[in-house]
Amino acid sequence: MLNKSQLLKLLKDKTRQDLESALTAARNTYDVATHEDNKAENKYDTRGLEASYLAGAQAKRAADIKLTLDMFENLQLREFKEDSKIALTALIEIQHQDKSQLVFLLPRGGGLSVQIEGQGVQVITPESPLGKALIGRECGDVVEVPTGAILKEYEINQLS
Repeated sequence: MLNKSQLLKLLKDKTRQDLESALTAARNTYDVATHEDNKAENKYDTRGLEASYLAGAQAKRAADIKLTLDMFENLQLREFKEDSKIALTALIEIQHQDKSQLVFLLPRGGGLSVQIEGQGVQVITPESPLGKALIGRECGDVVEVPTGAILKEYEINQLS
């Protein structure tokens, strides 16, 4: 199984890059929103207002990414054995049909993914359907996860 400390470092690096991009986008949109060219010419001209909404949303996104980065910086990784129950910071290999995938169960950052040693790893949270299904389970268990009208089965192959 992969080294979770290296994996966490990759996630931190990617999140730092995402944060910088989000901050740059928020600053640029704020500049557009406050530029004199976006001053309303009449009561129906909403360019400046729309740009300010976008700037606010981008600032909120940057703040959310910062919270995720702070969580990564303070995260205490736990080691799991094959007979352990799945909990936060577990790196889990699951299999659906004939396809295996690695998921990293963390409190925040759901959807982030990185490549390490030629393998893709996706962050999931306990709030996600898959995360909910995996919490408290162990190797060899099969979990069912609703995805729309389909119920997918995942077998838990490895845990660390």
